Amino acid sequence: MTKYVIKRILLAFISLFIILSLTFILMKTLPMDIPQGVTPDVKLAFLIKQSSNGYLVYSVTPLQGYGDPVATVKLITSDVTHYFYNKPIMEQYFSWLKGIFTRWDWGTSYAVDVNKDCMDIILSGLPFTLKVNVVSIILAVPLGIILGIVAALNKNKATDNIISTMVMILISVPSFVLITFLIMIFGYNLKWFPTEWPKSYATLSTKVLGYIIPVVALSLGSICGYCRFTRAELCDVLASDYLLLARTKGLTKKQAVIRHALRNAMVPILPSILAEVVGVLSGSMILENLYNIPGIGTVFISALNMKDYNLLMVDMAFFTMIGLFASIILDLSYGFLDPRIRMGER
Repeated sequence: MTKYVIKRILLAFISLFIILSLTFILMKTLPMDIPQGVTPDVKLAFLIKQSSNGYLVYSVTPLQGYGDPVATVKLITSDVTHYFYNKPIMEQYFSWLKGIFTRWDWGTSYAVDVNKDCMDIILSGLPFTLKVNVVSIILAVPLGIILGIVAALNKNKATDNIISTMVMILISVPSFVLITFLIMIFGYNLKWFPTEWPKSYATLSTKVLGYIIPVVALSLGSICGYCRFTRAELCDVLASDYLLLARTKGLTKKQAVIRHALRNAMVPILPSILAEVVGVLSGSMILENLYNIPGIGTVFISALNMKDYNLLMVDMAFFTMIGLFASIILDLSYGFLDPRIRMGER
């Protein structure tokens, strides 16, 4: 088991390295961009920092024969002409790796928040993503499991049919479509809740009400998923031979369900909950953008639209790492929850 865990972690880091390396090289083949809508001094400060980090060649005189003339940035400040040339992509790549491993420097934003470290931008948006997603999980997990248990214990009855029908309808609606309707109906028409994420200076009641629309939109899909999963697993367990044996030994239906059925049905359900807890860090890109939540999902969309490649690289690293390690936790949790399962055994 220990060898398997170490192997999976090493493979995750190797996969992360390969994905980020390919992403960096492909992004650097795109045309270089510089900060827009700022003063020449701010542009110059950004380009000089890029040069010191090893991505550009800086000179106050034209360098004949160096690099691609199309990639040249010519900037005039205080009657001084500054020339910047793209270094070869592989030189930039090794400079990027050196900056990460020696200074934990992932680059500087040049569009979303000019001259601010990309990692600082991600960390500033992370609390907003965590707040919304953690609340949605706290709501979704118990409700989904309870509805699944109720449906399983009333299999093929009216209660089961009603729950199954509602789950089928709601699970087919994407969260970004659902939040659009919620904003339109409860935000603009009824005016019960804010139509966007409350600002920092809003009142406490407004901030609390601001959670309702995004949390409902995020949690409904999870509630439906847990309900279906719990119902399916519990129905299988209730029809098993060992549960019938438990009933013949004198246990009541309630005792048999609580002591045996639920315990065994939870084995495949709990790992999915653990994986989702880890996955909350990645947030919901489209939903955050629609409700104007300043989380890392919104940062990713902004970086993509504004072609902020440095910030996009950090976002890619963050989302990839969360996805890889969530899958590891999902696999390993089976062995911890059920002693009969041992990962890596021959």
